[in-house]
Amino acid sequence: MTASAAATEAGSSTRREVFQQPALWPTTVERVAAAARQFDLTKRVAGRRILFTGAGTSAYAASAAASVSSHAGAVPTTDLLIDPARHIAGIDVLVSLARSGQSPESAAVVETVRRLRPEIFQLAITCNPDSALSRASIDHAVLLDPRTNDRSLVMTSSFSNLVLAGHCLLDPDAAAAGVRDASNRAEAMLATIDQACRAAASRVHDRLVVLSSSPLQGWAQEARLKALEMTAGAFAVMAETFLGLRHGPMSFVRDDTLVLCLLSSDPLRRLYERDLLGELRAKKIGHLVGIAGPDAPEGLFDAVIPAIAFSLPDALRTPYEIIAPQLLGYHLSRAKGFDPDNPSPGGVINRVVQGVFIHAPQGDT
Repeated sequence: MTASAAATEAGSSTRREVFQQPALWPTTVERVAAAARQFDLTKRVAGRRILFTGAGTSAYAASAAASVSSHAGAVPTTDLLIDPARHIAGIDVLVSLARSGQSPESAAVVETVRRLRPEIFQLAITCNPDSALSRASIDHAVLLDPRTNDRSLVMTSSFSNLVLAGHCLLDPDAAAAGVRDASNRAEAMLATIDQACRAAASRVHDRLVVLSSSPLQGWAQEARLKALEMTAGAFAVMAETFLGLRHGPMSFVRDDTLVLCLLSSDPLRRLYERDLLGELRAKKIGHLVGIAGPDAPEGLFDAVIPAIAFSLPDALRTPYEIIAPQLLGYHLSRAKGFDPDNPSPGGVINRVVQGVFIHAPQGDT
């Protein structure tokens, strides 16, 4: 395919933005480190109670970012805006994550928290320097590489880099070490992962299940959303934990349902995961596709998508392992005849959410 043809192919922005991620991860490490030096962020966050927030994909990024520290938690801006006092009780630092920073809730949350708890240190991490969020009453902003501000409707490189930025804030040494290993590995494996995801997409008929164990639920929710967004809801998609699947949601799984499983790097978690996979095998339900390293037991899965960061602690893996669900969503979209860059031409969903009216709290004048 020529360069001009690739530029006009449906989903060309999405595909480019998925494939550029390994090159962008080191820039995020550098930018957060520079901001940490400039704003003394290490001292600001050390030992503090930190709340990450964001909307939609950025909410899942917040969940994945917070998972690396027992001092951190996450709540979507869509919850924080309507119940702020409860969510910010005991919080010292609020970190707002956003691609565009233009969602109405983003700036509104900053102003609401500033009014209720002016002493809370507020930091924004965004891919867009010219945004409502960066102009709100934050204390400082960390601006990521402009290339992370995806042109596609769906967030891909913005998601992985927002998560990674949160990791760099909370555990900079571990995050930097992870990037050094994962960037080169991902670059070398992208073509193989792409082919495996194309093959997996061909097995999806009407529904898809995404399984992971805590602390990878932010990953699972984002994986689910990519399949929904890029196919305009053409497939029913569910995200669950391995252990949680037995408690009712297993009724969703049919004999031909593709079950996408992210195999944990933790030995204890893997024992529980293998038990569940064995149960699905015994019941003869689900086509099991594992995102797994070379140490995955033979015969555990029907097909394997190579894991990029199988040796890292689970809490650090989301920025890297999200590539496979992104490519799966891309191939599902193309197979259904959608444009992954704009899978909702009727405007049901938009790159920046619309239709949100910010209401003044009762009692305000």
